[in-house]
Amino acid sequence: MDVQSFVAEAERHCLSRGCKMTALRRQVLELVLRHDGVVKAYQVLADLQQERGGSAAPPTVYRALDFLVEQGLLHRVEALNGYIVCDHFGCAHESLFLVCGRCGAICELDAASSLSSLSAATAAVGFVLQAQNLVLAGTCQRCLS
Repeated sequence: MDVQSFVAEAERHCLSRGCKMTALRRQVLELVLRHDGVVKAYQVLADLQQERGGSAAPPTVYRALDFLVEQGLLHRVEALNGYIVCDHFGCAHESLFLVCGRCGAICELDAASSLSSLSAATAAVGFVLQAQNLVLAGTCQRCLS
C-alpha cells in the first residue's frame, strides 16, 4: 500500500465530509498504515512517542483513532482488540475479517450480503442486530500451499 497516496485520498475524503485531517490525525494514520494487519492502540502510542520524543499521551492517540474510525478510514475490531485499515473507505459497510491463524494475515470482505440473512433471521424473532465487524479465523491460501 502506498502510504502517501492513501493519506492524500483520506484527506480528500475527510474534507468532503466537512472534517479536517489534522497533523496529529495524519501522523496516527501513517503509523497505522506502517503495520500489517491489526495494530493495537498502545503500539500506535509507542510509535508516536518514539517519533515525538515521548510527548504523546494515551487520550490523544485514542481521540485520533476514534476520529479515523468515525471517518471510515479504520475499523475498530473488538474481537481482535485493535484497528485495521479500511481498504475501501469511500463507502459505508460492515466488514467480515478473515484472519489466518498461522501467519496472521487479514483479508477484509464486505459483509452486507452475509449479514442480510442473519438480520432477517434475528428480526423474525424480534431481535435487531447492531452494526458490527465480524471476524472469522481459519487458514489463508498462502499457508495452505
